[in-house]
Amino acid sequence: MVRVAVFASGNGSNYEAIMMYTAALADPGYEISLVVCDQPQAGVIARALRWRTPVFVVERRRFATKEAFEQQILARLRKDRIDFVALAGYMRLIGPTLLQEYYGRMINLHPSLLPAFPGLDAVGQALKAGARVTGVTVHYVDAGMDTGPIIAQQAVPIDGDDDHDSLSRKIHEVEHELYPRIVRQCALGEIILDQGQVRKPGSQR
Repeated sequence: MVRVAVFASGNGSNYEAIMMYTAALADPGYEISLVVCDQPQAGVIARALRWRTPVFVVERRRFATKEAFEQQILARLRKDRIDFVALAGYMRLIGPTLLQEYYGRMINLHPSLLPAFPGLDAVGQALKAGARVTGVTVHYVDAGMDTGPIIAQQAVPIDGDDDHDSLSRKIHEVEHELYPRIVRQCALGEIILDQGQVRKPGSQR
């Protein structure tokens, strides 16, 4: 059984979408074994408790360096024998401590069609730019900000009357459908990162 950790900083709707998708599978072959959260008041914590997923809350401000912060996370991942990591609204750039251990086994979800609108508030960036389309990207995590190899993308049209809230809702609907499926495929090795290239070595079920 592949053991997956979900990293989240906020409400946790994508974590819950992953849980619902997984629960509907007859034989998933993986389990969500841990939620890592850097915000002690984040909504994802209550969601994880309802799903009975163990939660590890660790605040960056309690550590002198980012390395020490990530070493604490890494120790918990090793303790829980985590094989794969899915970032779901985790609002911190992954540093070398975690990246060394999980490169090729860590993915992220971003609310735009990368490389357009990387970084914070991609929805606001798209609206400010007057874009007619944005979307969702799932990518492997590397040392940059939203720069890793792209696994999957799905477009979301921007209507003339869309504001930040309405566009965010549309993007979330796509995220909740796309991300759980990609998490499963990557965790089970149906999609892999091979020498910097995204590959699908086996047939998908």
